[in-house]
Amino acid sequence: MIGLIVTGHGHFASGLTSSLKLIAGEPQNYVAVDFEETDSTDDLAKKLTEAMDSLSECKEILVLSDLAGGSPFKTSVEIGFPRGNVEVIAGTNLGMLVEINLTRTFSESVKDLAESAVNVGKDQVVRFVYKPVEKIEVSDGI
Repeated sequence: MIGLIVTGHGHFASGLTSSLKLIAGEPQNYVAVDFEETDSTDDLAKKLTEAMDSLSECKEILVLSDLAGGSPFKTSVEIGFPRGNVEVIAGTNLGMLVEINLTRTFSESVKDLAESAVNVGKDQVVRFVYKPVEKIEVSDGI
């Protein structure tokens, strides 16, 4: 199975994890890493290293982060890239997390799963547009 780490600013990771558990149950081979206000980037690096090390039974790891270019994203790349089996995605949303968590057991590779995450994430962003239905006059019939 591909290991999964969710990380982000504040309680982004633990908040999404709480929602994931409510929707899909307890995830396996999964770690949430919050970058809290009191953490330095060194603290974050230690947390992410520990998270990746805890998933050592997994052949590959996908990291889902909140913002591209933010500390959780950059630190995940810095720590994960040298390992050679880690992909990092930014822009995580709940729909993406739920689908990727449920489908990662069937994924051929972390690269395929990362590509799927990006596509699912984009598809999950929608805008409701109200379209009124035309009123049709009905006659009495024949």
